[in-house]
Amino acid sequence: MSHSHLELTGVGIDFPTDKGLYRALQNVNLRIDKGEFVSLIGHSGCGKSTVLNIVAGLYQATTGGVILDGREVDEPGPERAVVFQNHSLLPWLSCYQNVELAVRQVFRNSKSRGEMRDWIEHNLELVHMMHAKDKRPSEISGGMKQRIGIARALAMQPKVLLMDEPFGALDALTRAHLQDSLMEIHAELGNTVIMITHDVDEAVLLSDRIVMMSNGPAASVGEILHIQLQRPRERIALAHDARYHEYRAAVLEFLYQKQQRPAA
Repeated sequence: MSHSHLELTGVGIDFPTDKGLYRALQNVNLRIDKGEFVSLIGHSGCGKSTVLNIVAGLYQATTGGVILDGREVDEPGPERAVVFQNHSLLPWLSCYQNVELAVRQVFRNSKSRGEMRDWIEHNLELVHMMHAKDKRPSEISGGMKQRIGIARALAMQPKVLLMDEPFGALDALTRAHLQDSLMEIHAELGNTVIMITHDVDEAVLLSDRIVMMSNGPAASVGEILHIQLQRPRERIALAHDARYHEYRAAVLEFLYQKQQRPAA
């Protein structure tokens, strides 16, 4: 009997096209333990986002399925919160109100008004955004918007945090700050995180395991790399760590030698 926190078994999915069914994923098998940080990496079109959307319950697998804590995943739910590359905040609400919207949806029957307020402020503090709680999204930077998106997801108290290239649209310095914040939050909360990234350094820095996807059609798990670097991790120190560079080289070798890069 499996004791995995999250388990994908034999997952495949077909999408209808003008030329018939397109098999995007084929026989994806993956077990993720509670508190693990797993990154999915691969070339564009390898099905990373499709895997994430199936775990989120936004897509239904054609074959196989997903089990979270013994229950089948077949629709979206607050125990699986998603942070997208685009922050998707409601522009007419303040930062506080954007987080409040999620909190009210999840905890309306279990928290009092005062408890909700404390919980919202706690999550804003986690991402260092209490100072901007009354600002609207148009009044803050891209990095700050992404922090609010992360606070909103965390405030749902999800079992699994799903992140689809959350820092992909940000400049390098802002991205580095948010990576550091995410490591702090993960260390404090011990939550399970699945993150899609195109950034090899980001994957090695943040992950316990890197799942390298083969190219589509019928994409699957190619290789899985265990990152055995002690936490907490500090990017300057890792720049001089031989193992860090070995892991980085292993991912690059998979992407650029073992997988044919698709034509642009």
